Amino acid sequence: MISQRVLEELGLTSSEAKVYLTLLEKGASLAGNISRNTGIHRRSVYDSMERLIQKGLVSYIKKNNRKYFEAADPERLIEILRKKEEDIKEALPELKMLQQMSIQKNETLFFRGKAAIKTAFEDQLEAKEILVWGATPRSNEILQFYFPHFNRKRVKKKITKKILFNEKDKKNKYVKDIPLAEIRYVPKDITSQTSVYIYGRNVCIVRWKADPIAIIIREKEIAEGYRNYFNFMWENAKKEKTRKAKK
Repeated sequence: MISQRVLEELGLTSSEAKVYLTLLEKGASLAGNISRNTGIHRRSVYDSMERLIQKGLVSYIKKNNRKYFEAADPERLIEILRKKEEDIKEALPELKMLQQMSIQKNETLFFRGKAAIKTAFEDQLEAKEILVWGATPRSNEILQFYFPHFNRKRVKKKITKKILFNEKDKKNKYVKDIPLAEIRYVPKDITSQTSVYIYGRNVCIVRWKADPIAIIIREKEIAEGYRNYFNFMWENAKKEKTRKAKK
């Protein structure tokens, strides 16, 4: 059910979401009725109800010494979402400071899966330039809806890219559409199963497959070593014109 999924994404537990939706549908109800309609144990219904009351999503009235619970207007959910946004904005400076402290440390981070890989690429948006070798159009096939979004953010921040593709990818539409990028090509017989992204003091190595994996290494000396190798290959690769950002 879409409504239950939305409620759970908002922070409600599965039981809380079921109880709230049942109250919206049935109106004011006794705990026993809610238990029968949801299949949730009566004790768990009371626990969920208490948490929903604290969140302002449920209220109750007493009739003949019995509690009848009632769901609050769904508009209350928007208020909860706004409050969460305000809390995040308030905590953002502290979170950024903690992130900055972490960035200064040498570390290795591992990512698996499409959602996690997006996090690895967001990390690149703090750089001034991104160097890529072993680039492949397959990356766009795997994250086709993400890269247009990523490139818009990159262009807005004026982050340039130098990319080494294989010569066999020269006519690929994806390769032709990358903005703010200077592209060169290595011979067809030089192939790789991984792409390497060098930016700042970081190296991100990605294995493009249906369930992609990535490793980010934060180490200045390692990044410089990869950058030196990239520059050597860049000087010996076939040139292509720089791609400007579309207006």
